[in-house]
Amino acid sequence: MTCRKQLRSPSSFSSSFARRPGVLLLVLAAALSLGGCKRSDNETSAAAEPAVAYGGSMRMKSARLEAAAPPAPAAATASDQAQDAPLQQRFLAVRQELNVEVPPEQLADAWGKVRELCGTLQCELLSSSLLRETPQQPGNAMLEMRVAPADVDKLLGGLAGVARVVSQNTTSEDKTAEVIDVEARIRNRIEFRDSLRLMLRDTVTKRTMADLLAIQRTLSDTQAELDAIATQRKVLEQQTSKQHIQVQFTPARTLVQGGRSYNPMMRALREAGSVLAESVGALITFLAAVLPWLLLVGLPLAWLVRLLWRRRRTKAA
Repeated sequence: MTCRKQLRSPSSFSSSFARRPGVLLLVLAAALSLGGCKRSDNETSAAAEPAVAYGGSMRMKSARLEAAAPPAPAAATASDQAQDAPLQQRFLAVRQELNVEVPPEQLADAWGKVRELCGTLQCELLSSSLLRETPQQPGNAMLEMRVAPADVDKLLGGLAGVARVVSQNTTSEDKTAEVIDVEARIRNRIEFRDSLRLMLRDTVTKRTMADLLAIQRTLSDTQAELDAIATQRKVLEQQTSKQHIQVQFTPARTLVQGGRSYNPMMRALREAGSVLAESVGALITFLAAVLPWLLLVGLPLAWLVRLLWRRRRTKAA
């Protein structure tokens, strides 16, 4: 069976559309509506693409600015205030050296009273010494203490009640930088020690025996270093939390007698008895040392001299 196509000429199309004007109008309306939809879609997509691109670029730019800008200062927390507090505190090592005079007969009593007063206060007695007066040397005493700042005035008041302060020297040394450095080293060593302990407890990572021994050895060295630094911190705490006070007791020397000035002649008269006694003592010591030689050497020598003198006298006669 054969199929035949019948082709129509353009004139036939135009004649057909001419016969049916309503169909032509419908075709034109559909074409115009399709062209308007495509144009609106194109305009919408063209307007949307710059908007999206502009919005994306603005978001990226703002993200870069936020990343580059420094963070806004946040409110200080309690931990931050606790870390900043030591930086504001000053650690001072205060040392006082006092020289006091007391009557010679009251030296031991004054020394004992100040020592007992130290025991009733926040006071740590470091050293003490007492040398009583003898005919050969004057007496003296010494006390070395660490006293809390709140009790320093009480101790000095009690000292002024039993002795006369002759001189007082106060020195202060700033230990703030040293304390901050030691505390920072302690924190770093603690963190390093804890990390080493975590490495030893880690059972997931496979390590050789040599690695484990090296970690253990490093941990031991770190702990020893941490103990040494902690001891240094305790020493600094003792130096800065309490004042170091040293009191030197000396017997009072009388330079004025009865409202009159010091007189060397009166002093010589007062010391005449002691000088005479010392001279007699020296003479006795000399006789005790010379007498044996007089008996052993002097008597035979005198007898020999007498014998020679008699012989010489006999020959002369």
